[in-house]
Amino acid sequence: MAAMKTLLPAGLVVLGLAAAVFTSASLLEASAAPAESRIEQSGMELRPAADFANIANTRARSIALFQEAGRVITSPRCLNCHPATERPLQGDDMHPHEPPVKRGAGGMGMPGMRCLTCHGAANFDPGRVPGNPRWLLAPPEMAWAGKSLKQICVQIKDPHLNGGKSMQDLIEHMAHDQLVGWGWNPGAGRTPAPGTQEEFGNLIQAWADAGAQCPTK
Repeated sequence: MAAMKTLLPAGLVVLGLAAAVFTSASLLEASAAPAESRIEQSGMELRPAADFANIANTRARSIALFQEAGRVITSPRCLNCHPATERPLQGDDMHPHEPPVKRGAGGMGMPGMRCLTCHGAANFDPGRVPGNPRWLLAPPEMAWAGKSLKQICVQIKDPHLNGGKSMQDLIEHMAHDQLVGWGWNPGAGRTPAPGTQEEFGNLIQAWADAGAQCPTK
């Protein structure tokens, strides 16, 4: 009897190839990176919100709080998913994503190359592939990469540019959102965001309580 052949749907073949390419590229990136960049760095602390209570001028205190929180906002863990173009960034050096992908509908990638093709519900450290159940890119109006802290501050306060969030919504997002929290558990080969999500949330809360003032530059 002639051997039977099993034909896979073309879509599954494409997805399988995409996953293989992504994993191979990630492994090459990890092996090529300097040793020190592959070690998760510790000691990147945030100053607690209470440290700023002695700044008598409310506006100055608010700005100082946001500048400290800005160490998280401007870290690669945030900026890589808030890119200025349709292509995400990756790595501590914020290089363009490989394989080349685009934002697509809902920030989930283009047909045939969706984010969840390669990114699972959790980090896959052997392949240096990050993961989260809600893995996606921020919408174009929430792009931060290449902007000053002042520009980002003005942007995140504007409901037209922050996904329709009120200040209380913004605080809740920063302090408790699961995908934001991934920044402190980014998997092997990536430097976590400074401090902790709780400390970051406290800084944003204190910034809002002091008037949510923006830096001058």
